[in-house]
Amino acid sequence: MGGCVGRFRDMAQQPEQHEHPGDLVLDVTEQRVLGALLEKQVTVPGSYPLSLNALRLACNQTSSREPVVDWDEETVRECLRGLRARDLVRVVHGDRALKYHQLLADTLGLAADERALLTVLLLRGPQAPGELKVRTERLHPFTDRDAVEACLRELSAREVPLVHELPKAAGQREHRWIHLLGPVAGLPEDTPVVEAVDRESVLARDGATGRDARVVAAYDAVATAYALEFGDELAGKPFDRWLLGRIPALAGVSPVADVGCGPGQTTRFLAEAGADVTGFDLSPGMVQEARTSQPGVPFEVGDLTQLMRPRVATAWGAITAWYAVVHLAGSELPSAIGGLARVLKPGGWLALATHVGTTVHHVEDFLGEPVDLDFVLHDPDVVRAAVTSAGLDVVEWYVRGPLAGIEPETDRLYLLARTPLG
Repeated sequence: MGGCVGRFRDMAQQPEQHEHPGDLVLDVTEQRVLGALLEKQVTVPGSYPLSLNALRLACNQTSSREPVVDWDEETVRECLRGLRARDLVRVVHGDRALKYHQLLADTLGLAADERALLTVLLLRGPQAPGELKVRTERLHPFTDRDAVEACLRELSAREVPLVHELPKAAGQREHRWIHLLGPVAGLPEDTPVVEAVDRESVLARDGATGRDARVVAAYDAVATAYALEFGDELAGKPFDRWLLGRIPALAGVSPVADVGCGPGQTTRFLAEAGADVTGFDLSPGMVQEARTSQPGVPFEVGDLTQLMRPRVATAWGAITAWYAVVHLAGSELPSAIGGLARVLKPGGWLALATHVGTTVHHVEDFLGEPVDLDFVLHDPDVVRAAVTSAGLDVVEWYVRGPLAGIEPETDRLYLLARTPLG
């Protein structure tokens, strides 16, 4: 604990039972009280924890507070009772009065930079990165605006996001950000509501093993029809061709793995562009279609989450994953991408494309066959965070809309990342 908490004796020494972040919803009074405690713990550690009167004064400040309030002690005391019951505030004995210490930072597992941003968002409502840079100076020394935005994106990419980027309104130079811990004061009435999407639902029924079995069964059933429908799809996708066409030169003489290759259309394109490429897919039916249509290109049945090193080299020079993660839950992305990163050579490349959005599409009929498939539209921030957590440097990323009349009506994220040179 920071400040002078160590000088005070806890009223209770029982193990802490913190509220799960996914269940945490704070009303506006709770937000102000916890924000004030978070702030004062850093800015005036000699006076922390706070007495009831000191906390009331901190809540009622006329500076660095939006909106300004004028609460009496009973309002603050009643709020504290609720926060204590939820293990978000601890009461400690002071020399003369009871004092209050926040537990929100521990509950959410906040680093110092994350804590600073969430503190100011709780106290002052929607704000742009530039504003947050200035207003957090006493709480954490962000080097520049980009550092603020990077931290915000990390917070938004958590399994349970803590912040959200608002659409830019007319006349605004920057996007503003809000916390997601409860209702936010100061938002226009027409501000879109952030819709929750349960990307973990794909694992709820019978876990990853059951989900993988349904994926294999579906793609085995549609393999021939899929090859006929999508075998030449890259001909009508100039952006995909441009990005994939760079991979052979980036890999050089090193081998390339194309994971989740389906019937081999992407693998074939890479081979024709000069790559020493092998295609991998979980579905034996898809691999058989690929071998039939591209007899000169090697294909293997394989799981992208368990990709091995190439037989003829110590590591892959590049890995392409074109819509290969669309059936994974968001929580599976870090380990899946981490596994790919581990078999890339130093300076090796990962090229990834996937659908992004805020829903999970369930499909029961696919190309005329009965299936049981879930397509996950991932959060772009979560995908980028998974890539960086795997130790890769994101070099380029793009989001594009669907090609009218050709593709499903979803946005697509394209990402090019590289392992450190060593």
